[in-house]
Amino acid sequence: MKYPLSEKYNTPELMGKIMGPNPVKLEEELLIGHKIPAGSVVCDLGSGQGLTSVFLAKEYGFTVYAADLWSDPEENRRFFREMGLSETEAVPVKADAAALPFEAEFFNAVVSTDSYNYFGRDPDFLDQKLLPFVKKGGYVYIAIPGMKKDCHDHLPPELLLSWTPEQLDYMHDAAYWRSMVSRSRDAEIIEVCQMESNEEVWADWLRQENAYAIGDRRAIEAGGGKYLNFIKIVLRKK
Repeated sequence: MKYPLSEKYNTPELMGKIMGPNPVKLEEELLIGHKIPAGSVVCDLGSGQGLTSVFLAKEYGFTVYAADLWSDPEENRRFFREMGLSETEAVPVKADAAALPFEAEFFNAVVSTDSYNYFGRDPDFLDQKLLPFVKKGGYVYIAIPGMKKDCHDHLPPELLLSWTPEQLDYMHDAAYWRSMVSRSRDAEIIEVCQMESNEEVWADWLRQENAYAIGDRRAIEAGGGKYLNFIKIVLRKK
């Protein structure tokens, strides 16, 4: 697919901030036809070094809270200012997804790109840890790395060139994730489907010269990509 918004961010400096398959392209596909109202307050959950937060603020006009446990809020704040965003347009917050430091129903929507699989496999996470912070009728948009078909009983040797079985347990297929989110009492499932983005977002990541990208090359170059995909989940709070 084409990524007209993401192409603005395709520079060596900005791509050097990505921490996995190109999250800006994933986010652009995730938000095609989105229902988040203009001017919404949005949580970028698992925002990393802030590139997706900049994208949400600049391209969609949202007020963004960049919530991440591992990134440095001060570094992200400097990055946001360098990208021309004000203190109120993009707000960095050091936060654990399981203990978010916000008021109840603070957000119109939550967007989580390439991170929800780390904490969302807890069946109680959605109702107990996330949806309390979303307004009634608000949305949750999720893009996560997955498998075209779960193969944990017989893991392909190509995937084991880069990842351990424990690391691969973070990846599951769309049926797994539909089953997981369907347990929620408080969320209406709008969509769970395979995304188009896979080969291109992986290619952008594997071009980076850091230890994690170099390590991931072994599996993908051996053909492991044929087992992988990205999964889109859209939920609405009842």
